[in-house]
Amino acid sequence: MQYVAGMLRKARHEKLLSLLGAEGVLPVREIAQRLAVSEATARRDLDALGRAGHLTRVYGGALAGGRCGDERPFADVAVDDLAEKTAVARRAAELVADGDVLLLDIGTTTLQLAKQLKGREVTVVTSSLAVFDELREDPRVTLILLGGQVRRNYRSLVGFLTESNLRQLHVGRLFLGTSGVLPDGGVLDSTAVEVPVKRAMLAAAQHVVLLATGNKFPGATGLARVCGPRDIDTLITNDTSDPATLAVFREADVEVLTV
Repeated sequence: MQYVAGMLRKARHEKLLSLLGAEGVLPVREIAQRLAVSEATARRDLDALGRAGHLTRVYGGALAGGRCGDERPFADVAVDDLAEKTAVARRAAELVADGDVLLLDIGTTTLQLAKQLKGREVTVVTSSLAVFDELREDPRVTLILLGGQVRRNYRSLVGFLTESNLRQLHVGRLFLGTSGVLPDGGVLDSTAVEVPVKRAMLAAAQHVVLLATGNKFPGATGLARVCGPRDIDTLITNDTSDPATLAVFREADVEVLTV
């Protein structure tokens, strides 16, 4: 009986990790429903997998992967492919008109976009502390910082407060970042705790612009899928991006702009 119970528990743990890999973050109640077990059993499974380093326990649930001790600091990532990021950001800024209300995702390419927006009569809503620091002294930019738990290493705000703030908003345009784009156009993020925030941003925006440098096409860097190509209205990338992946976006009626 012990052997059978162990095999069942192993299979359940594998399914649980697969669910978190796909969804990013899940509450205990939903985990229990998906696995057809009690919430007490779901909590025991989460605790065991958390101790083993396979997931991170958060209040009321869990997120995929262990803690982000290996995540590169934001300042280090910001200097990677800087010329490519700047080119993408400049093209993105050309889409912005005075008076626009914009939602800026976290990330180093959106930080470059924030630099391009200095001195513009726009409203910027963001969960990025880096974007906030870039624009907070600019009297012409109306700046709205979303609330939430601070991720110091990547200078962002996450959690249920951030998601709740976003549910109160409706903005004209979202500039979305990504850690990688799959050959089928799936947009990924490497930090699962950011995924629910990104999905809430998608729901809050009338028009979605994906900003991605050429080295992310195609790329499987990321723990969870944020969205698919049909959730994107405009893609801005470098002219070195993979043509086959760009074709997938065009087939999904996405406006593709290369620089």
